[in-house]
Amino acid sequence: MAVSLAACGSAKESGDNADSSDSAAKKGDAIKVGLLLPENATARYEKLDKPLIEKKVKELTDNKGEVVYANAKQDASLQNQQVDTMVTNKVDVLIVDAVDYKAIAGSVKKAKDAGIKVVAYDRLAEGPIDAYTSFDNVTVGKTQGEALLKALGDKAEDGQIVMMNGSATDPNAKQFKDGAHSVLDGKVKIGREYDTKEWKPENANANMEGAISALGKDKVVGVYSANDGMAGGIITALKAAGLSDIPVTGQDAELNGVQRIITGEQYMSVYKSYPQEAEVAAEMAVALAKGESLDSIAKDSVDSATTKGVPSVIVPVVSLTKDNINDTVIKDGIYTLDEICTAKYAAACKKAGLQ
Repeated sequence: MAVSLAACGSAKESGDNADSSDSAAKKGDAIKVGLLLPENATARYEKLDKPLIEKKVKELTDNKGEVVYANAKQDASLQNQQVDTMVTNKVDVLIVDAVDYKAIAGSVKKAKDAGIKVVAYDRLAEGPIDAYTSFDNVTVGKTQGEALLKALGDKAEDGQIVMMNGSATDPNAKQFKDGAHSVLDGKVKIGREYDTKEWKPENANANMEGAISALGKDKVVGVYSANDGMAGGIITALKAAGLSDIPVTGQDAELNGVQRIITGEQYMSVYKSYPQEAEVAAEMAVALAKGESLDSIAKDSVDSATTKGVPSVIVPVVSLTKDNINDTVIKDGIYTLDEICTAKYAAACKKAGLQ
């Protein structure tokens, strides 16, 4: 999927996406926001995204706005049913993080036909969406690839790496992969590469076991993992094969991932400011529900395969290593020092300067 971020203009130039003329008369603060998240296996959705969006909607509506929540548990058909339910319940706007960016298109159109605006959250869903916020996904992949090459050093010339990409149903996964390949190709041999079904750690674990068996454990020098959940499954497979000191990348700055970084089991993650992304989504949703323009919120636009010029906000990302845990996830209040440095990790935290 081609995503254009270059000087695409403001929301004002994107047709009826920013035009409130097709919506009901401007609403007050008593709005109903439907929030549909894709799964609950990844810790971020229930711990961060949901409460952050709920909090911001309350702030923007003088505590009069309501968030109606549903989680699809990685089931695209269930998510389509959830959209239908939201339409029946007459929410004023939807925030949708799609399980399957293509399969959701028909449901997005149903919502649009019912006069309900749709904000695509974190993944660029197809269909007539009205706004989009996420991270620069190609840059995420580049950041991971660059970190892996740095960790490998001279080993990049001799051994092979395994690439554990995300689910083929997630448009972000392709962008992560493209970004990583742009850095890794020609610099290191990719011995095996997988698109991991449903992003599941157990699938990544099975894939990694297969890669070790096929390549030989003496040949594997590093692993590109597209997120922290899969990194956990990969590291379990590496340990079972008697392999240590193999750099593994990640993404999402999950608590388990941060703790593995402190112990040295995982080399890095990509920290994405979920508070910023969630706040933008809430701002977009409230504005759309009230029939207001997005011009002051969205300065850029993106194109999906079905919709051009979608008003968008792209949030920057940071490479997370032992060196900047204090300045990222702790400073931003994602985790407290006590949450990270439990008794099990106390010695590693002390060694890393986290006290």
